[in-house]
Amino acid sequence: MTPMGQLESSIPLSGKRQMETDHRAASGPDRILSDRVFKRFSEFITAELGIKMPPSKKTMLQGRLQKRLRILGMKSFKDYADYVFGPEGRVHELVNMLDLVTTNKTDFFREPRHFAYLTGTILPELMRKSGAGVRRTLSIWSAGCATGAEPYTLAMVLSEFANSVNGFDFSILGTDISTQVLDRAKRAVYREGETAPVPLEIKKRYLLRSRDRSNRLVRIVPALRSKVRLKRLNFMDAGFDISQSMDVIFFRNVIIYFERPTQEAVIQRMCRHLKPGGYLFTGHSETLHGLDLPLISTANSVYRKEAG
Repeated sequence: MTPMGQLESSIPLSGKRQMETDHRAASGPDRILSDRVFKRFSEFITAELGIKMPPSKKTMLQGRLQKRLRILGMKSFKDYADYVFGPEGRVHELVNMLDLVTTNKTDFFREPRHFAYLTGTILPELMRKSGAGVRRTLSIWSAGCATGAEPYTLAMVLSEFANSVNGFDFSILGTDISTQVLDRAKRAVYREGETAPVPLEIKKRYLLRSRDRSNRLVRIVPALRSKVRLKRLNFMDAGFDISQSMDVIFFRNVIIYFERPTQEAVIQRMCRHLKPGGYLFTGHSETLHGLDLPLISTANSVYRKEAG
C-alpha cells in the first residue's frame, strides 16, 4: 500500500488544482445557504405553510434543499431560490420544495387514549344526539395525515366499533400539503415495522402481507381503503376546499410548528367545517389555551364545538 503522503505527492500539480476546484464546487461558498437567501426561503415558508423557520433552522433547511440542487444541477442556493420563486419554478418546482420542508412524522395508533375516548365517549354521544353513524354517515377529518397512518388507524378503530353497532357507517377524509406523502398514503403499503403498534388481532383483519415474504411489506385491505379519501390541502389557504361538515377532526401534532396567531386563524377556519357539538383532537403536547375559539375542553387535548 502507498502511504498517504506518497500518494498525495505523486499527484501532478494540475491534478491537485483540479481536486481543490472540485472540493470548492462541492462545499464552497456557493453551496452554503447564506443568511440573505435563507431569509427569502424562511419568509416564504412561514407565509405559505405557517411553519416557524427561525435562524436555528438554517442548517436543517440547507441539508434538505441540497437534494434539489443536486437533482436540478444548480450551483448555488441563490440560483435555486431565483428559480423556485420565478414563474417556471412556481409551476414545476414549488411543490417539491414544500415537500422537503414539511415534517411528516406519523405512527399507527399514536396517542391511543384518543381512540379509546372516541369510541367510549364521543361516538355514543354523537349517535344519541345527532344519529351520526346510524341515521347518517359519520364524517371524520384527519388533518395533516402524512403517509396515512392516522386515517387508516381511524378506519380500523371505527370498523371495530361497527362490529357492535348494526348499520354503523363512516367516512374519513385525510389531507396533507405534501404530495409525496399523500402518494404513499394512497398506495397504503407499509413496512411491517411501521405497523408494529397495531394490535395483533387488528393486523389479522385489516393488513395484507406481501406474497414475497422477503419484502416484509403489508397493505391496508381494500374495504378499509375505500373508507378513506385523500386530498392535498394547505392550512394557509383562506378557504378550505371541503364541502362536507365534520363530526370529528383529528388535528394532532401540527400546530406546534405555527406561531400563536397562525394557530388561532387555522383552527378558526377548521371550526367552520366542524358541526356544532362536534369534536376536535389535538396532540397531547399542544394546547389551545388563550386562543379565541368556539371550543370547550372536554378531556386532555380534546375539545367540543359549542352549539349555536
